[in-house]
Amino acid sequence: MADRIASRSVSSRRRLDWLPFVLPAAVGLAWATLSYAGRVPEYLLPAPGQVAVTAADFVTGLWHCGPYSGTFIRHALASIERVALGFSLATVVGVPLGLLTGCSDAARRVLDLTVHSVRAIPGIGWLPIAMVWFGIGTPTTVFLIALAAFFPIYVNAALGARSVRPLWIRAAQMLGASRRDLFVTVIIPAALPTVADGLRLGLGISWAYLVLGELTGVPDGLGAVMMDARMMGYVQIILVAMLSIAILGRLSDLALMALLRRLLPPRFA
Repeated sequence: MADRIASRSVSSRRRLDWLPFVLPAAVGLAWATLSYAGRVPEYLLPAPGQVAVTAADFVTGLWHCGPYSGTFIRHALASIERVALGFSLATVVGVPLGLLTGCSDAARRVLDLTVHSVRAIPGIGWLPIAMVWFGIGTPTTVFLIALAAFFPIYVNAALGARSVRPLWIRAAQMLGASRRDLFVTVIIPAALPTVADGLRLGLGISWAYLVLGELTGVPDGLGAVMMDARMMGYVQIILVAMLSIAILGRLSDLALMALLRRLLPPRFA
């Protein structure tokens, strides 16, 4: 009986596997209909076929369709490096501070007011001062990414540490656990699922702020491609760069989830 129920559950999941593709297919169909029917000018929204050819040339360079032919790898690697640096910096700072804030009332009173006040400043508000501090280039982009990713990572780490069941803490104390042992063996493992959610949020925000940082005049990167293409009127390249960021962002999220599954306790994986 249990095997029959399990097989039904598996077959049901297989039947639903196509559902994630319904919305992209509907958007693609609407896009193709509007473009090929002439309802939208090409300079505003190129046809899907044009975008597909431009994307293939952007990656392979076989058609030599313009100045971006075959440059995808160079721009993608530059963007990935900036996201990796900014996200890593936000993680290294945000996770320990968040856990500390969640465990210590004194740390929360010292840090929370400042962190949440700074969090209210929009990312675009940091751009002018970041350019003054770091100039135009990778440091400004990494700073903006790290700053934006820090807040969800910090907030979720603090929430995870505060959400540990008091019963677990009392049980560990009754067994003679020191404050260090309590932090390492109880609080961190219990907080990991919430920390993982914060890391995923921070990584997604990192890709959004990548574009903001690369619009400042850096020589390479997918955001720089978008800005240059806008100035030259290559709308199809703008769309291709946007799709590239979406795909790279999704792949990085899958990679992060695979890593977190190996780190999370089995009951949370």
